[in-house]
Amino acid sequence: MSEYVLDKQYFVDVIKDLIKLAEDRKEYFTELDSAIGDGDHGMNLSIGFREVDKNLDEWQKESVNGFYKKVGTALLDKVGGSSGPLYGSFFMKFGLPVKTKGPDDGVTFEEFIEMMETGVNIIKKRGKSTTGEKTMLDTLVPAVETLKSAYEGGSAPKEAMAKAVEAGKDGLESTRNIVATKGRAMRLGERAIGHLDPGAASSAEILEVFYNHMP
Repeated sequence: MSEYVLDKQYFVDVIKDLIKLAEDRKEYFTELDSAIGDGDHGMNLSIGFREVDKNLDEWQKESVNGFYKKVGTALLDKVGGSSGPLYGSFFMKFGLPVKTKGPDDGVTFEEFIEMMETGVNIIKKRGKSTTGEKTMLDTLVPAVETLKSAYEGGSAPKEAMAKAVEAGKDGLESTRNIVATKGRAMRLGERAIGHLDPGAASSAEILEVFYNHMP
């Protein structure tokens, strides 16, 4: 076990930044989604995180698991399209590996990796999807696999996360050349080639927020 610990404030600060991200990048995500989907990805994320923002002061008194469960539930309730159930499920299950910890307890890096794996696995299950289908998993799966392998291979925690972010960006870029087999983009067939997947794009930026707040 490492002595590197992410305190609860880290997890709160990540969500505060995701609230800002959802507003700042709303038009960009919408633009990506307009090309191959319903054009609502940016707006949906914005609506969901505005709801989170309303309740942040109260929720941050919870444990890490309790806090993220509430964030996920809000996204599940408020966000439409496919991103609501997927991101909602991710955040709802994210804290499960540390569910026995109290409101003042931090998280080891080993536990953080397990949290990321848990979140990604629920997206796979909920979306009945895997990599290579032009979805957010094309970003998240290589990122989390890289996070684990880099850390187990001797990289320091923040360095491992940096490698994960880069792997996620590479995964995002790979969606340009994929014919979608899930979601609304599926109906476009080969016409979806040349376009980035909006969920993969928002996932890449979410990972970067997790990285930026790491000590």
